[in-house]
Amino acid sequence: MLQECASICFKTCDMLLSKHDVHSRKQQIKLLADCGTICEICAKFIVGNSSLMKSICEYCAYVCEVRGNECLKHLDQESQICGQKCLTCAKECRGMAMQLSQYTKYRYTPPFYSTVHDLQWY
Repeated sequence: MLQECASICFKTCDMLLSKHDVHSRKQQIKLLADCGTICEICAKFIVGNSSLMKSICEYCAYVCEVRGNECLKHLDQESQICGQKCLTCAKECRGMAMQLSQYTKYRYTPPFYSTVHDLQWY
């Protein structure tokens, strides 16, 4: 699921960069890139059986959920499909983190911001 989510995020990002309303989708595009990247990193942590797997799965779930909800705000078919895929990935990452909670001692602490609107873009 992680590789599928990363792939669709990067493909949707590329597609949006060619749209005429690219400037109004700045936040969505940045989140797509972030989500694709964190999914790839999470997959590597899992394959490597890292002691930080639980933490990265929790963070990946958070990023996928934020990004999925942002995409669902846009009505084009690509954003809707991508948003649903990321919400599914978030659910699976949370499930993986819950399964790992009995095996790992490290825990991810959520960031200070609570919604995508609290993020600062530079």
